[in-house]
Amino acid sequence: MFKKILIANRGEIACRVIKTARKMGIATVAIHSDADAQALHVQMADEAVHIGPSPASESYIVIERVMAAIRQTRAEAVHPGYGFLSENPKFAKALEAEGVAFVGPPVGAIEAMGDKITSKKIAQEAGVSTVPGYMGIIGDADEAVKISGEIGYPVMIKASAGGGGKGMRIAWDDEEAREGFQSSKNEAASSFGDDRIFIEKFVTQPRHIEIQVLCDSHGNGVYLGERECSIQRRNQKVIEEAPSPFLDEETRRAMGEQAVALAKAVGYASAGTVEFIVDGDRNFYFLEMNTRLQVEHPVTELITGVDLVEQMIRLAAGEPLSITQDDVTLKGWAIESRLYAEDPYRGFLPSIGRLTRYRPPEEVAAGPLLDSGKWQGEARPGETAVRNDTGVYDGGEISMYYDPMIAKLCTWAPDRAQAIEAMRVALDSFEVEGIGHNLPFLSAVMDHPRFVSGEITTAFIAEEYPEGFEGVLLPDDMLRRIAASAAAMHRVAEIRRTRISGRMDNHERHVGEDWVVSLQGQNLAVTVAADREGATVGFADGGEMRVASDWTPGDGLARLMVDGAPLVLKVGKITQGFRIRSRGADLKCHVRTPRQAELAALMPEKLAADTSKLLLCPMPGMIVKVNVTEGDEVQEGQALCTVEAMKMENILRAERRGVVAKVNAAPGDSLAVDDVIMEFE
Repeated sequence: MFKKILIANRGEIACRVIKTARKMGIATVAIHSDADAQALHVQMADEAVHIGPSPASESYIVIERVMAAIRQTRAEAVHPGYGFLSENPKFAKALEAEGVAFVGPPVGAIEAMGDKITSKKIAQEAGVSTVPGYMGIIGDADEAVKISGEIGYPVMIKASAGGGGKGMRIAWDDEEAREGFQSSKNEAASSFGDDRIFIEKFVTQPRHIEIQVLCDSHGNGVYLGERECSIQRRNQKVIEEAPSPFLDEETRRAMGEQAVALAKAVGYASAGTVEFIVDGDRNFYFLEMNTRLQVEHPVTELITGVDLVEQMIRLAAGEPLSITQDDVTLKGWAIESRLYAEDPYRGFLPSIGRLTRYRPPEEVAAGPLLDSGKWQGEARPGETAVRNDTGVYDGGEISMYYDPMIAKLCTWAPDRAQAIEAMRVALDSFEVEGIGHNLPFLSAVMDHPRFVSGEITTAFIAEEYPEGFEGVLLPDDMLRRIAASAAAMHRVAEIRRTRISGRMDNHERHVGEDWVVSLQGQNLAVTVAADREGATVGFADGGEMRVASDWTPGDGLARLMVDGAPLVLKVGKITQGFRIRSRGADLKCHVRTPRQAELAALMPEKLAADTSKLLLCPMPGMIVKVNVTEGDEVQEGQALCTVEAMKMENILRAERRGVVAKVNAAPGDSLAVDDVIMEFE
């Protein structure tokens, strides 16, 4: 077995590999750019090597810089993680020439299956059903439009070397095909150093389901069930689960056997993933094969007990698979939520900055899941597990140079309903401050009836949130629970204020029992009767709720029992109440005396500033292109400029017809959030 492994990656996946290597007794080497000098993976590794400036194109994907770090540290093997150089055959060849083991598949398999055009041709030759499309290289935008018309709209424009949603666009007409081709080409060149583009038919109402395979160099191969990855935004997976709520055993077996056969056909030896599009009748079509570890691999680990990183390392060392297909059993249900530094209230645009507070929920292993990850016996009824794979820490900084992922929060339970409920509580318990993030959106999905039913497709987010995410309106029963909790917490805070030392004599303050709780447009009159064990909160309609908690003023998280059921709230102090976040809702919850509530109702509402004649930069980023000049008349929906942030290009469009009065930014300019890009008459 190897004595030292270099991880040619960063962030949470580098930390993930380090954990398993440490468990196996293998020393680790981290590499880092300028921006990552204080990163968590650097702190966790046994050694760390600086490899260049902050942009990935000048550090993490520069093969010679990585090779220099390998020579310097005398690492015997390299784990590439995902993204960056993980599917780059030139990197694998460089390692082979240096006599360093690549913790991944052979070069031939990477070349055959890592390239999406080549992989589709191989799949077709092997008799695998594939999505209709044009597999040749497309030279320019005019050819892209011609081919798109021949295939029939809508079409998917994809980077041949792509992955992770980079270099992908859906086009519904000629204009979008022309525009999407150029953006995909630019993103592909920036992210992968390969700007080849192909086009295929976009299958409407599909499910994205993938099969995890493990193959060794001795001709053995197994599949470890499937992952449902249909909850996607901009072709980027957001929530994954295993198994799929849609597949039956027959379809699972057919997909698994086909995936293994395809892997064996190219001499595959490592962990890999075969992705399929599955229609409503459970017909499945080969999409692509990812010759690397997937972002969402934890859910497979949770339902199988197989440590995929450990298996990759052992297979790279030439060991045969230690399991057969008969050994693979799927137990329980696992869900993964990807926490991104993206602001859902601003169209999911990237958000960068310092994490002023980062408190993930406590990780908990289910009884039968030991540290080794192997199943030992059966889980007890109601037992759940929580896992959080992350690469950041409290006080750390989210950089504009890399992918916006902060963490991958996973829950496991004996069945899907319990796994969803465990995820709801875990998301409510996750504290992140200082940047915009998608925790509210993830919570909203967990409560969405369509997700709960399992009736989902890759169009779920586009169909259910067509105007973007604007928060959640909680049902009345939930509002009453929060109102009761807020009233009880407010009384605790008021009692504390009465005990401040240094008060004037004969000025003792009395805390009343009658309050008005205002939240989500409702005013609820309540009475609070407190005792040593908690408080009984009564409502005007005669209903009562019992609230118990050990919350104290200043705590950012309140764990309560309301009528015997748990409730977790994120709590921040505001004047006369709290800012409360729960289940995707962000509420200003005021708790006032009846007289204060009466007077508050008379206060005028403050209006937001008028920015209708300004184009504001919606995220920190760099201007790539400006499409208009001063004096130009623009139409609604017309592209005005392109802003690049976190490896993604974002086209900003005109919201209405107008005339450009002034352009304040040029290509190459770096802008902050709400900087004025241009003004209109």
